[in-house]
Amino acid sequence: MTLEKLYWFRLALRLQGSVIPEVFPRALICGLFGGLISVLHVLGWPVSLPVLGSLIPSIVLGLLLVFRTNTAYERFWEGRKAWGTLTNTVRNLARQLWMAVTEEEPADRTQKIATLRLLVAFAVAVKLHLRQEPLSAELEALLAPSQYLKLKTMNHPPLEIAFWIGDYLQDQHRRGRLSSHQLTAMHELLDDLVDALGACERILKTPMPLAYAIHLKQLLLIYSFSLPFQMVDQLVWITGPVVALISFTLLGIEAIGIEIENPFGRDPNDLPLDAICSTMLRNIEDLITLRPSGRLYTSELSSLGSDA
Repeated sequence: MTLEKLYWFRLALRLQGSVIPEVFPRALICGLFGGLISVLHVLGWPVSLPVLGSLIPSIVLGLLLVFRTNTAYERFWEGRKAWGTLTNTVRNLARQLWMAVTEEEPADRTQKIATLRLLVAFAVAVKLHLRQEPLSAELEALLAPSQYLKLKTMNHPPLEIAFWIGDYLQDQHRRGRLSSHQLTAMHELLDDLVDALGACERILKTPMPLAYAIHLKQLLLIYSFSLPFQMVDQLVWITGPVVALISFTLLGIEAIGIEIENPFGRDPNDLPLDAICSTMLRNIEDLITLRPSGRLYTSELSSLGSDA
């Protein structure tokens, strides 16, 4: 057996990241109910009601489940696209900042590096904001102590960090380090960062309509508990296991929709936001090690002149 086949079976039997732990108890209840109907049928009770097969047409329930899953996956994918946009925008803005802002003294480089790390801090702050978590040591490591203390008093830390980045751009323009065209281009990228934040907030704060979620759950229960009455005449003692299997399938599809409709948490099926932020930080640290051609500190120029 090839490694790919072994991986397929291992993935099919994996519990972590699946909805089995959540769905199994509900499917078991449906199966036990099916077993009870089997007992009543054997005892002679008139519990065989094939007419219930038309109570909820399976095609209607299937379409509702497909719509539920597609809607949830669309939210998941929109969240991934928003974070992809955020990642690419951070890279582009960092690259432009690093190359365009001139360095005339060592303090300029220090300030520029701090601003590049603010870009990563923005992404980390967005992650914490979407998870509704307090400021963390991960964010503190990217900020000056005064900035971190300031963020603790703010209701929306990502916007405050975006303000600091924009303020740095304006300051560099006033000092003649950025042209008007460069300033405009960088502000547009900064706007893209805030737009990505807004897209994520739209997903987070627009849950599935409650009435739809309730109605779908009601239909699933009615369908699952009507199955034994439809099958018991033909299946008798295996009615319970069959009902449990069918219920597990349908309830699992609904549970997957619930699992992925908010993709910003810490569940195994959520977006890997921690890994994305770590990648951004590595990219920025790599960029800092590079030096744009033709850029020399004034102090270095002076030392070269004295050596001559």
